[in-house]
Amino acid sequence: MAKQVLVSGGAGFIGSHVTVELAQAGYDVVVADNFSNCDKTCYEGVCRILGKRPPLVEMDFCDKAAVEKLFSDYQIDAVIHFAAFKAVGESVAEPVKYYKNNLLSFLNLLEVASVKGGNVLFSSSATVYGETDQLPVTEQSPRQSATSPYGNTKQICEDILRDSVKAYLGLKGIALRYFNPIGAHPSALIGELPRGVPNNLVPFITQTAIGKRACLSIFGNDYPTPDGTCQRDYIDIVDLARAHVCAVARMLDGKMEQAYEIYNVGTGRPVSVLELVTAFEKVNGLKLNYKFAPRRPGDVTAIWADPTLANEKLGWKATRTVEQTLASAWAWEKHLAEKQ
Repeated sequence: MAKQVLVSGGAGFIGSHVTVELAQAGYDVVVADNFSNCDKTCYEGVCRILGKRPPLVEMDFCDKAAVEKLFSDYQIDAVIHFAAFKAVGESVAEPVKYYKNNLLSFLNLLEVASVKGGNVLFSSSATVYGETDQLPVTEQSPRQSATSPYGNTKQICEDILRDSVKAYLGLKGIALRYFNPIGAHPSALIGELPRGVPNNLVPFITQTAIGKRACLSIFGNDYPTPDGTCQRDYIDIVDLARAHVCAVARMLDGKMEQAYEIYNVGTGRPVSVLELVTAFEKVNGLKLNYKFAPRRPGDVTAIWADPTLANEKLGWKATRTVEQTLASAWAWEKHLAEKQ
């Protein structure tokens, strides 16, 4: 029988793409989401791509009774946990909201999963490295003090998972430290769909290009980088989703060398904000209206990955170019406009 994977937050941007890749790799997927950060657009897109409807459970992982019921209703072989708030700026403004949701949801999941000796894949982030002095970062790079409550919840959840696999027999965990996921599925049926004003760069770019936003703000042009704007490791969302399939297979096939493992998931190539904007204009034949604005609280100057460990141990590597990714993001935005 096919192994069953629970994707918490599976109707969101990353979760929907991971659901597609898991299903296409032969796993049975159960999607759970409370739709606090999304609507059903991406879930319906997943159904169209797959030609079937993965089970969808509407629930909140902060509700332990609901988590227990989920695990009793389904035979879960592995869990991928995305159910968390994710906006750096909002976390600075509303730290209690972030600590309550992101920690409690993960604690409930682990408490139930640990009883069953489960496999837990945690959606972590490059924000755990903070403002680092060494670039690119490896998994052995020291974690600096987080520059935002969001980043701090990722650090704390990593620590909780590390300590839990030591304490609970049979529990295994992998933390994937994402860099900057962008783009959309090549079908243009799923992609990033922020509620209200986008917190991430690429949706703001595409919404400006389509006319939803009057002007794109680039936060800071006085950073100590070649063009004065922040540098990031932008990874295609489908490449990122494939890394989850590799990590789940490593857990379920008994290939883990330790009960808790950490992997960077990035391209290893730094791209500045201004470079990304320029690349979007070039690949899509558009001219964006943008301006420079003051630095944004919580943003680090530069961060990019050394993905060697993931390449070697997971058998995974980023393959899509920035140009392909930005073309897919624009195709998704146009698809959304056609639906309205």
